Amino acid sequence: MIILSENGYVLWFTGPPGAGKTTLAERLKTILNNNGTGVEILDGDEIRKGLSKDLGFSKEDREKHNERVMFVAKLLSRNGIVTLVPLISPYRAVREKARKEIPNFIEIYIKCPLDVLIKRDPKGLYKRALAGEITNLTGLQDTYEEPLSPEIVIDTNAKTIEESVNTILGFLRARGEKVPSEVN
Repeated sequence: MIILSENGYVLWFTGPPGAGKTTLAERLKTILNNNGTGVEILDGDEIRKGLSKDLGFSKEDREKHNERVMFVAKLLSRNGIVTLVPLISPYRAVREKARKEIPNFIEIYIKCPLDVLIKRDPKGLYKRALAGEITNLTGLQDTYEEPLSPEIVIDTNAKTIEESVNTILGFLRARGEKVPSEVN
């Protein structure tokens, strides 16, 4: 049986490409689903394949893409679905708009040093950008504005996936959410 959250909430994972946003969201979704919680992931790459396939990567298009994700996240969370949003969302103003528009918005800054991101490079984006094939990679050639006061900061260079997930679960437990205890 799926249990809907009494008050749905949105975990908005922001950070540069390759920092671990989607990895953490997927792991957290599995844990929450196994606990019976209704969870949905609004992955930026997946949303671009459907809802935002008409958009590019200009500042205006990135903002519009983020606003579409905000709208869906707000709908899901107000219906008791825990909504995980692993989205680069490079601009503070857009994240602040999400914070104002979405009740129970929790910003999670997933940070990682650039040299580690370049080594990880799971999608080959940094390699392509450094070769000049991509000219607007966020955090390298284009702006990424770090959050000023996120609820949670996770350095994926310093913490394992399990430690990172436990940090998030601990924060949620402290808020009174019904989440499982620590995972190994």
